[in-house]
Amino acid sequence: MAPFLERPEDAVSRPIPAPAATVIDSLLFRDAFGTPAMRAIFSDHALIQRYIEVEVALAKAEAACGVIPAEAADEIAARCRFEALDFDLLRHETDNVGYPILPLVHQLVKQCGEAGRFVHWGATTQDIMDTANVLQIRAGLDLVSADIDALRTILADLSRRHRDTPMAGRTHLQQALPVTFGYKTAIWLAALDRHAERLAQARPRVLVGSFAGAAGTLASLGENGLAVQEALCRELDLGVPVSTWHVARDGFAEVVNLLALITGSLGKIALDVMIMASTEFAEVYEPFVTGRGASSTMPQKRNPISSELMLAASKGVRQQAGLMLDAMVQDFERATGPWHAEWMAIPESFVLTAGALHQAKFALGGLIVDEAQMRRNLGLSRGLIVAEAVMMALAPHTGRQAAHDLVYTACRVANERGGTLAEALAAVPEVTAHFDRAAIDRLTDPANYLGAAPQMVDRVLASAPRGR
Repeated sequence: MAPFLERPEDAVSRPIPAPAATVIDSLLFRDAFGTPAMRAIFSDHALIQRYIEVEVALAKAEAACGVIPAEAADEIAARCRFEALDFDLLRHETDNVGYPILPLVHQLVKQCGEAGRFVHWGATTQDIMDTANVLQIRAGLDLVSADIDALRTILADLSRRHRDTPMAGRTHLQQALPVTFGYKTAIWLAALDRHAERLAQARPRVLVGSFAGAAGTLASLGENGLAVQEALCRELDLGVPVSTWHVARDGFAEVVNLLALITGSLGKIALDVMIMASTEFAEVYEPFVTGRGASSTMPQKRNPISSELMLAASKGVRQQAGLMLDAMVQDFERATGPWHAEWMAIPESFVLTAGALHQAKFALGGLIVDEAQMRRNLGLSRGLIVAEAVMMALAPHTGRQAAHDLVYTACRVANERGGTLAEALAAVPEVTAHFDRAAIDRLTDPANYLGAAPQMVDRVLASAPRGR
């Protein structure tokens, strides 16, 4: 037997991991694309517990409104137990019925004895499932918000530290004008500030209970319907819907699309970091950890793994955002199929977002910034990167178009014959008539043409409260 194969006697004593078919639950990839905390929120066990939580809350609400006996609600609260469920039976019946609530109610009714006849009173499957999903989303948003706040603090520190660190700004992947690294990270930070604001604004719209009965009219509870609905939402600390949202899915679609916005911003950050970490740029690096980003064949490699995972996650969540928009198109008062698409999109979007935020906190929290290399790259163009500065300084003397043409010609000379822009300009009489060599050197120093970049960093840092 080959030495790398497990011996049968060893395998007997070692439990075999549950099979997984996606990166979300994969033994190999799950912590690259997610976090244990977010997976726990959206696990099957947590979802079933949420179903039970909603059923118990419903019984309490109905007892408070005089719809069912208080003693029955007490029994339901005391005897509905997740641990007592037959999960194999639940899975089998769910596969047969198509939904998990009826099979779950069958078992809860048995657990509750005589009080079991009041379980699920006046409710419909979607009421329980939607409300349970809202509870999951609330917990998931708490984690996302905490991670975003932590990342905002990291970016604020980077922006403050590198407020005046000059580097080449690039457009169309070409050096354009000088900026500062703090200016770049402040742009990243401002986006996350806006996402934090969006998260806070979305909560009242999204964290709303769903209890409306079969066709959404609460007819099964007669005149007590709206009172029970309000009591249920109060029991679960959720908002009360102004209308039934069985087929109005904008709230859930908003959440997933917000996650797509967040991961989209993380993907932009990741792309910048990956390019800046390339050998030819060598301006920033992800934190060094022995073996991380290593190649199986090239010992020198140090791949930007966290950034790669962030970018992949952003693409994955974007696909789910489109699916949620498609799932908004639902028929009549209860949908035939679009609703089911949410069961795939919501958990995966939250887990991927948590994974991307985790990778971002690691990569940016220990980001290695090579200021000297940024300065060297800034000098690669030999002053051409600030040709605009010379043109704008010369324009009051010659007119803008004449200044443009003079500097354009000097740039061509520097490109074709070598040397610096300052040297080419010093040979142009129309330039030296207005500027001596010291002035030309100042004009062609990239560090002197940062515009309002440092002040913009200050504005971002002052624009939103952040923890330390």
